[in-house]
Amino acid sequence: MTGYGFLSLIPPILAIFLAIRTKQVIFSLLLGITVGWIIINDGNIFLGLLATIDAIVMVFKSSGNTLTVIFTLLIGALIQLIRFSGGVNGFIGMVQKRLSNTSHPKRTIQVAAGLTGFLIFIESNISILTVGTAFKPLFDKYHVAKEKLAFLADSSSAPACILFPLNAWGAYIMGLLMTYEHLDPFKTLLYSIPFNFYPILTLIFVFYLAYSGKSYGPMRQFEEKAAKEDEIGQQEMVSGNPHFMIWPLVIMVLSMPFFLIYTGWGTDFEGDIAANIWHSIGNGSGSTAVTYAVVFALLVLALMMAIKKIITVETFFTECLKGMNDMLIMAILMVLAFALGALCNELGTGRYVAEITSSWLSPGLAPVVLFLTSCFVAFATGTSWGTFAIMISIAVPLAQTVGINPYLSIAAVLGGGVFGDHCSPISDTTLIASVASKSDHIDHVRTQLPYALFTGAISVLLYIIVGFALA
Repeated sequence: MTGYGFLSLIPPILAIFLAIRTKQVIFSLLLGITVGWIIINDGNIFLGLLATIDAIVMVFKSSGNTLTVIFTLLIGALIQLIRFSGGVNGFIGMVQKRLSNTSHPKRTIQVAAGLTGFLIFIESNISILTVGTAFKPLFDKYHVAKEKLAFLADSSSAPACILFPLNAWGAYIMGLLMTYEHLDPFKTLLYSIPFNFYPILTLIFVFYLAYSGKSYGPMRQFEEKAAKEDEIGQQEMVSGNPHFMIWPLVIMVLSMPFFLIYTGWGTDFEGDIAANIWHSIGNGSGSTAVTYAVVFALLVLALMMAIKKIITVETFFTECLKGMNDMLIMAILMVLAFALGALCNELGTGRYVAEITSSWLSPGLAPVVLFLTSCFVAFATGTSWGTFAIMISIAVPLAQTVGINPYLSIAAVLGGGVFGDHCSPISDTTLIASVASKSDHIDHVRTQLPYALFTGAISVLLYIIVGFALA
């Protein structure tokens, strides 16, 4: 065994338990981080407190973490500008016109919300924030629970991101796979998609629930409560131009692959242009590319508004700062989530969990054990990307040693990471879904958990069947 053994599980489990118990996520994360550094400093509380401060500051040592926080603030600025321009109201008005011609408006807006989250597969946080911002007024108008909106936004974003390689997620995973010379990163990621059962099943379930309008478990209580609310928000929305919302988002999505190639382009790479493009995608910086794409969309929107003479330089910066301020709590939560992830890495949480589960693996059981282990690591650490880094380093050598399908192994790790990320109350995507939909964070976790467990259980059965079939 390496690291701190069972002690390495205490900080993430404590943070998760307190978050659920107290509903104070910032306090729970801070306490979990502090306890972890006290453990590392052999129980010295004073040194543990100092180390906690240093650890939070050290989050910004990573350019990827810093860019993620910056682009979160920039997304707040973009959303505020879209609101100010009338783009959100225009989009809502456009959807309302469509809804006036349907006999099932509740069903239509839920399907539209899920579809929007699915189509914005450029980055999970952008997808979630867009869905929450655009559809919250419509969900209020037609008395659909905001917890349902949080579920649709959360469960349509990460699964879509993991199934489409031309985004920050794909670049990150291919970067992890590049360390193994016997694997082609893009081919491996592409061939793993059919075996990535959890995201596929989750997307199917999302659209089934949206189309049918059905709810199960705790979600049903919130749906019934929303249906009984007073007729609020029934007035027509303020008119606006939907193009001020649609075009910035389209430009952001379309420019992302370009910036991914740009950040990874290597003039010294030996190969034709097509090969260089795929090589660049694998080498590209996802966080940098996403930040560039958001800034590009922000500038395009500002230009569109300037042409229509609805913004000045002073107004531009005022609204941007207002939008960034709206995302400040989320930025703080992300910093603490990153700090907890770094702490878990220092404690060896992921390695410990992997070690106690990998020693007795058989070829047939290996895929399902990899999936379940990834689920637990992601749940405990609150990060799917951190789980990918830990578990891919285990899954690839294991696939070679035990003799299992490498694409199946990679898929099990990726699916498990997304599952744990969906269920964990300390996950950044779960936090963002709560903020974007304006729902209570723990209520979102409670209502989403039964759905994730359902598709996760089916995934377990599929990994057992396919694992023994391909063994």
